[in-house]
Amino acid sequence: MNLAKEARDAHLGHVTRRHFLKSAGAGFGALAFATLGTTSAGSRDPLTARGPHFTPRAKRVIFLHMAGGPSPLELFDYKPELARLHGQDCPESLLEGKRFAFIRGIPKMLGPQATFQQHGESGAWISNHMPYLAQVADKVAFLKAMHTDEFNHAPAQLLVHSGSPRLGRPSMGSWVTYGLGTENDNLPAFVVLLSGGAAPDAGASVYGSGFLPTVYQGVQCRTKGDPVLFLGDPDGVPRSLRRKSIDAINTINRQQYEEVGDPEILTRIAQYEMAFRMQTSVPNAMDISREPAYIHEMYGTEPGETAFSNNCLLARRLVERGVRFVQLFHWGWDSHGAGESEALNGGFLERCQETDRPVAALLNDLEQRGLLEETLVIWGGEFGRTPMLENRTGSDNPFVGRDHHSDVYTMWMAGGGVKGGVTHGETDEIGYSAVSGRVHVHDLQATILHLLGFDHLRLTYPFQGRDFRLTDVHGHVVHEVLA
Repeated sequence: MNLAKEARDAHLGHVTRRHFLKSAGAGFGALAFATLGTTSAGSRDPLTARGPHFTPRAKRVIFLHMAGGPSPLELFDYKPELARLHGQDCPESLLEGKRFAFIRGIPKMLGPQATFQQHGESGAWISNHMPYLAQVADKVAFLKAMHTDEFNHAPAQLLVHSGSPRLGRPSMGSWVTYGLGTENDNLPAFVVLLSGGAAPDAGASVYGSGFLPTVYQGVQCRTKGDPVLFLGDPDGVPRSLRRKSIDAINTINRQQYEEVGDPEILTRIAQYEMAFRMQTSVPNAMDISREPAYIHEMYGTEPGETAFSNNCLLARRLVERGVRFVQLFHWGWDSHGAGESEALNGGFLERCQETDRPVAALLNDLEQRGLLEETLVIWGGEFGRTPMLENRTGSDNPFVGRDHHSDVYTMWMAGGGVKGGVTHGETDEIGYSAVSGRVHVHDLQATILHLLGFDHLRLTYPFQGRDFRLTDVHGHVVHEVLA
């Protein structure tokens, strides 16, 4: 009796859902399964280069995400009236019906912790914390009235990058890679670079592929040590033997795909092949020591270190080699004022110093190489900060900070079909609410896809009985910032 049970359990352990679908109903179950996950162009290679819906202005994207929510009131949104109100009790009308992460009771108003000047022919207001960016102000289109639905980090980051505050949706980079494929056979189409000492609060989901085939997820590369973990051959395994082993594995994979039609099998084949080619291409692409001295001076880079400046230079090296989407996350912008590291008069200043110079260098470098015109650069966080002082630490705290604020914040874009030297949207006299030009996160996503040649309503993927898209059921293109 026990032997029979063990034999039955062993048999059931080998019967997967795909085997069941293959055998059930003369194999029609497997055919139905295959139709649920075909590649967007019906190609056996899920990364085959494909054309968008219409002629694009941008061919590639560099997204600079400042994780934590940088305060626009100390960077781009000049509010002299807020300076006048500094230290006064916050009017109760600003608190009624609002949700805050940490503010309790009646907080004090907090004036700008920076000085501002107008820069460039456009007269853009930029604070003394961003002197290098101020020099390229006319390359940038500011979105001063961004808003989001979320006021905590992880869901707000997910909303920016996947269109939903909940786990399981594909990231923007994955959608772009799914829609366009790649023109580079030796590097990932979607590369992720981290700096600031920690990963984004939402983790790898902000560059994951969700329900898209996993071949479209972002590949995290490192600037210190091996660029990609476990990329090298095991000790004692020559490259020729590695090639033979991959050929044998993928022969079996192709046979299995012919039988069951599962797109994840194509993903495995593509990833084995890509990993083999990356063993030589990635170390070369990631080696910034090959750059001349004047480039290191421009960016402020130090080869071999994990730094935002290094990542900006890497972003340029990657896009000029054909990478579609480069995502940079720089952690540490959560300026509550509860301690020095997260204070507007502490860690915030360090974040500005770490990012200002390399960001301006990236724009100049792309432009001088003829790449900026077709490369869309995006800068911003997941939400803004309140004009009120966060008050959870008491009145004797020497550090100052602001709470999360979802109603209004600033992002900017440059290159890739965007007008330079424009400002879209305006906030009220204290930077608390928008008075014109409101742009939702989904509008930003629709605009990015439009610049890449996509109608965001038509870039879809079937999942669980309906067609999903990055912008969900929302989104309008912000035509005011398009060149």
